[in-house]
Amino acid sequence: MHSLLFDDIPYLPEAQKEHDKFAEVLRRNNVKVLYLDELIAEVLKDKKLKNTFLDQIIMDSGFKGEATYDTLKSYLYNLAPSKMVSVIMEGVRKETLGDTLKNLRSFPEVDSTPFIMAPMPNLYFTRDLASIIGEGASISNMTFKARRRETLFIEYILANHPFFSEYTVPLWHRRGDITRIEGGDVLVLNEHVVAVGISQRTSVEAIESLANRLFKSDSGYDTVVAIKIPNNHAMMHLDTVFTMVNYDQFTVYPDIMQKHQKMDIWTLHSSPEGIRYKKHSNLQQVLKETLGLNEVDLIYTGNGDPIAAPREQWNDGSNTLTIAPGEVVTYNRNYVSNKLLREHGIKVHEIPSSELSRGRGGPRCMSMPLLRDDL
Repeated sequence: MHSLLFDDIPYLPEAQKEHDKFAEVLRRNNVKVLYLDELIAEVLKDKKLKNTFLDQIIMDSGFKGEATYDTLKSYLYNLAPSKMVSVIMEGVRKETLGDTLKNLRSFPEVDSTPFIMAPMPNLYFTRDLASIIGEGASISNMTFKARRRETLFIEYILANHPFFSEYTVPLWHRRGDITRIEGGDVLVLNEHVVAVGISQRTSVEAIESLANRLFKSDSGYDTVVAIKIPNNHAMMHLDTVFTMVNYDQFTVYPDIMQKHQKMDIWTLHSSPEGIRYKKHSNLQQVLKETLGLNEVDLIYTGNGDPIAAPREQWNDGSNTLTIAPGEVVTYNRNYVSNKLLREHGIKVHEIPSSELSRGRGGPRCMSMPLLRDDL
């Protein structure tokens, strides 16, 4: 469980029902919902792409130019694309390959795992795979081994699916880049400002690289706000502690702030000499300056209560998915935060969350916006 980055084990049938409810709420509010597994299965109907995809996913699983590699590829290639995608996401158990695998492994007793190819349960947090920034995409290079293969799906979709292949999608970050960045740390605040978390999973070097590519291209983005957050599993990404719910309203987990509400924040701008940095300590003031606002409304998780705030932070009370200015999707279990959002004039759509929340990600984590209306 822990090697797959989970703190608890969701009850799968109930989690699936909750996820269906989530998708239903989105559709009811004029959102076109696309499923990752369906998109990649459509891409892999092309046999050439299927072949190269399998080469990469098997190598990324730790097998290259050996008998186990050949056996896995033969087994997976002979499956229909949709079945093959499901099997890869679910993981390939040793027993599936039966006697063939027994003949391949010299020391089977050394490895006690039941899987020859590990499952990818974190894929339901599609936000982490990439970020759409303007007309380009930042494809993540994930920090932990358990998640590194996931971004291959979105790379193939953006390059080859008919929805995208007729366009040249600029890449602000590539999955093969050395620097580490994950989509949950990237918040697009408007058409020229993007905020990125300096976190357990996104490095300073990645933010500098992202800023360089945005500034040197025709991206329209001239400001990157880098926000330092604590490095722990309860606050793994910026969007677990800070999200935008309206033009001038934001959810914030108060414990990311030090005494007197101070934080470590930098703004990055382009200059003839390269990136120009400026250090800040007040989140509210930075938001006002970079977004051109007179006032900013910070809505604290759990109303800042010493008991309710950390409890609802554990259940992703700050991980709101904004589907329109002043309109969000949240987990129903975070009732203190949801009540406060409504008191601040936010329209709240609640979804069931007894099982989905065990994966440590909320509605924002479970969605990756591809195209949004300019409002």
